[in-house]
Parts: sequence; structure tokens; C-alpha cells
Amino acid sequence: MGGDLRSDGLPGGPATAGTRPGAEPRPVGTPKTVGIVWGLLVLNTLGSAGAKTIIPLPRSVIQMVTMGALVAAFALALAVNLRLRIRASAFVLLLTLLLVPSLISSVNLDSGFGALFRCSRLALFIGTLWLLSRWWDGSLTFVRHHIRTYFAVLGSVAVGLIVSPGAALPELYGGRLVGALWPLTPPQIGQYAAVIIGLTVLLVLGRRTDGVSAAVVIVPSLVLLALTHTRTATLGLLIGLALAICSLILTSAAARRFFTWTVLCATVAVVGFSSALQAWFLRGQSQENFSNLTGRAKVWDALLAAPRTTSEQLFGMGLGDKSFGGLPIDNSWLAVYQEQGLTGVTLVAAIIIVLAGVALLRPPSLQRACAIFLISYCAIASYTEAGLGDASPYLLHLALAASLLAAPATATALPTPAVPRRRIPR
Repeated sequence: MGGDLRSDGLPGGPATAGTRPGAEPRPVGTPKTVGIVWGLLVLNTLGSAGAKTIIPLPRSVIQMVTMGALVAAFALALAVNLRLRIRASAFVLLLTLLLVPSLISSVNLDSGFGALFRCSRLALFIGTLWLLSRWWDGSLTFVRHHIRTYFAVLGSVAVGLIVSPGAALPELYGGRLVGALWPLTPPQIGQYAAVIIGLTVLLVLGRRTDGVSAAVVIVPSLVLLALTHTRTATLGLLIGLALAICSLILTSAAARRFFTWTVLCATVAVVGFSSALQAWFLRGQSQENFSNLTGRAKVWDALLAAPRTTSEQLFGMGLGDKSFGGLPIDNSWLAVYQEQGLTGVTLVAAIIIVLAGVALLRPPSLQRACAIFLISYCAIASYTEAGLGDASPYLLHLALAASLLAAPATATALPTPAVPRRRIPR
């Protein structure tokens, strides 16, 4: 991505690193290794389950790649932060506390040895975030890393669609777009597309990127989002953007113009293309199937009706594959209740409430708008998607929001060299 999406010249970017003796103090730049670490975290959260790929990839190989990416991310983060300098973060602290019910429930091995493995993965994921928190200074550095990494993931989806349209739009998923090179499901692709579209639109409104660079990201991502037929991602994008832009209306003329034109275009689209939009939204499903959320409601009712001991109610059954009775739960709150109990639900709710509260207390800014978009999107998607209680893209989105809401680090000037005293003869 070109133009202003480069990190040069941004607060905390390499162009501001270092100071001259006697000059104003400037923030220390973020190492390029940090961007690599962020990309490895994204790779780890892609998952190993999904559609059939053009070249069959054994699940063991995919898991080895994703877990290896997490180990490499932790090692690189530790190498670039050997002095273990971290910043206080309520978000990462609450995530660390979430490890307690995860370990208590997983030690019982009700979910098998895989629960302990997932606990170790979550601990490594949180440890990497602690190491990266040193560079959480409220700048847009991590936003650019986020957009670039997920745009690269969507690029692999687009290549798979061009190479093998049949594999990318299989009948098994009702003709919805999947990953043909890497096993990605339609909701995953829709989530990645919606998030980078929203962030890029906000960068344009904040004049932090040019129109050409933004169009290169937004247009292909919109096409991929439409091909996934993902309703949750679409609603999350629209509602999250609306809330984020409303936070900028009082201070940004560009945001006011964009909001006005968006409302007009949406009104025309609803009036002129209502039947087409309804067909896209229903995806050929019956009203009954749509009303019970494609069968999700039946799984949720069975999960809530299952008998549990007091310990299982408080701490859950241990980290698993986010399923109940062999069927996916597809709800973050019920998945956390199943695996980490009421304690986990309380901590996850505290994460959302704390981030939202801090965002509302911040003065209007582009960083605040991006954080509001991410928090809103994750809150909306939590109703039909799981992931808030384990290492997932949703936790990465919230970590990005936490980095945007962090107070700028206090800059330190380089020490002025001592001037030797001249000896004056008598």
C-alpha cells in the first residue's frame, strides 16, 4: 500500500526517531520486527479447519505452521524487547486473568489433553501481547500492520478464486467464497474484509492515506465480502462504521460529508434494490431456517439445558474446539460459558466494557474512531461467532483497539554530552 499508509513521518515512526542535543524530545520509532510479529500472530489465528484446498494440506501440517508462527512471534518479540519493558494495559491484564478459569477447568482433562495445549497457546499469545505493549502509544502503526497483513490474506483468497473458481465457490458452502489455497471459511473471509474496509475508510476520512491506495484495498475487499454472503460481517461493518463516523462528525467535515452521502446512497439502494438485497441476505434459506439462525438456536438451547456441576458453572469444561455435541456453538458468550464458565463470561464482558468506556472518555480523534469501530464490530460479531475467550482474530482486533486507546509514551531526549571545562591560566 502506498501513499500515506507508509509509516514514514507518523508519530512514533522511524522518521521521528532520535533527537539532536538540545532539540525537542521525539518518540522512539517502532522496530520493523514488531510488524513481523503482528503478522505472525495473524497467521496463528487463521485456524486449521475450513474448506478443501486446491492442494490438499494435512491438518497436522497446518497446525504445525500456525503454532510455529506463534512460537516465532513470541521469540521475535522477546528478542526485540530483551529488557522486558511493558506498558500497563487493563486489556492484557484481564486477558491474563482469563487464563485462571481456563487452567482450572482444563486441568481436569474433561476436554482431553488438547485443553492444556490450548491453554499453553493462549498463554503464549498473551505473553506476546505483553511484550508488544511497549510500543502501544496511541499511534496508527499497528493499524497499518493490521490492514497490510489481512490484505495479504485476502490476496491469497483472490488468487485461489482466479486459479480454481470451482474450489473457491464450492456447493458444500452453497456457492459462498472460501479459501482455496489456505482453508478459510466464508465467515473468516468476510470478517477480514469487513475489518480492513472499515479501517481504511476511517484512514481516508482522517486524511492519513490517499484515495488511490484506499481504493486498492476497499474495492477488492468489497467484492470478496459480497461473494462470502456473510451477514454478520456486513452488519458489523455498517454499524461499526456508523458509530465510528458519528464520533468524528463534530470535528471532521469529511466525516459529515461521507455520512450524508452514505445515508443517501443507502436509502436509494434500499428503495431500488430491495428484492436483490433481500435475496442476498436470505442466501436462499427459508424463513424458519433464518429465524433460528441457521440452526444455531437449537445448539444454544441444548447447551444451556445441559446439566452442570457448580465447578463447571463457575469455570467451565476446559478449552475446546468451540463446539457442543459435535456442532459449532457460533456464539462467543456461550462458547466462553461452556469452556471457562461464568468467571470467563464476566472477564470477557469486563474487557468489552473497559475498552468501550475508555473509548467514550477519549476526546474525538481518528484513533478513537478506529477503536470504536473495532470494539463495535467484535461486540456485534460475538452473537454469531466464537473467539472472544481464546487466541483468535477477535482478540487481535481488540488488542489493536487497546493500542489505539493507549496514552502516548513519554518521549525522552538523548543526553547532552558533557562539555569539558577549560583551564584558564592565572
